[in-house]
Amino acid sequence: MFGAIIPAKNEEKSILAALTTILRLPISHIILVLNGCTDRTFELARSIPDTRIHILYFSEPLGIDIPRAIGALYARHLGVQGVLFVDGDMSGDIYENLVHLLDSIESGVDVALTNCYPYIPHRQKLANLVLRFRAKLNRELDLFKRLGLATPTHGPHALSEQALQLIPPEAVAIPPLTLYWAQKSGLSIKVATSIPHEALHSPRKHRRHARMIAETIIGDCIMGLSLVQNKPLSRSLGKHKLLGYHTERRFDLLKAWEQSLKSQGMFFEQHVIVPGSSRSISNPSDHSNLIT
Repeated sequence: MFGAIIPAKNEEKSILAALTTILRLPISHIILVLNGCTDRTFELARSIPDTRIHILYFSEPLGIDIPRAIGALYARHLGVQGVLFVDGDMSGDIYENLVHLLDSIESGVDVALTNCYPYIPHRQKLANLVLRFRAKLNRELDLFKRLGLATPTHGPHALSEQALQLIPPEAVAIPPLTLYWAQKSGLSIKVATSIPHEALHSPRKHRRHARMIAETIIGDCIMGLSLVQNKPLSRSLGKHKLLGYHTERRFDLLKAWEQSLKSQGMFFEQHVIVPGSSRSISNPSDHSNLIT
C-alpha cells in the first residue's frame, strides 16, 4: 500500500496532467496538499471521481516544502508502506520514472531519488553555485559517488515506511536534511531513475523567484553541512545569511498538524477532504470560501 504526495499551489494549468499520471500508478492513496491556492486547483482536483484522492486544503500559504512534510505525516497516519513525492507542476511524461521509484522502495531502498542532471549543459553562475553546494553536502555525507548531484530538493522521489518513521517532519520540510537524517539512521539511499530537468515540464518562473529558490537551496545545504560537521545550525556563507524562502516556511502549522493527527481534532477535521466522507472544510457544498 503506497501513497503519493502532491504539493500544489495555484497549479490549475498542470494539476490534471499531474493527477492523470499519478492515477495510473499502483498506489492506494493520493494525498494532494493544497497550499494557499487562489485559483481553480481545488475545483479541478475535486472534479475527479476517485476515492483514492485525499485533499489536504490549507487556505494559508504553508511556504516551500512544508506541504511535503504535511503530506508525509498524513501518509504515516494512514499506515502506508512508502510514499512518492511529485510536485503538482510536474506535467511531463514521467510515468515510467515514477514506477522505477516505487519499484526501488519495494525492493528495499529507503530513499529513492531522481537524477535531474544526467548531463550538465552550460548554466548561469547562480545555478552552478547551487549545484556546487549540493555536491559539497553529498560529499560530506559520503554519498557523492552513489548520488552525484541528486537530492530530495529536485525531482520526484520516494521514501519507505521506515524512512517516514525515522526522518523528522522538519527534515522532510528542508529536503537536504532528509539526506542527513537518512544517512545518520543507516537507511538505504539510491538514485532510482533519471529525468532531465526540462522533461519535468515545470513552468519557468521569474528571475526573482530563481534567485530566491537558489538562496533557499544553498541555505538548506549549509544547514545540512552544519549538522554533518557537528556545528550550530547556520545558513550563513561568509557575511551573507542565505534565507531565500526559508522564513516563509510555516513550521508552526506543521507542528499543529502533527499534533492534530494524534487526536484527529478540530484542526485535522478542518483541513481534510476525503471523497465519500463527511470530512471536509467547513461546508463542502459552499466553495465560495475556498476558491477566489
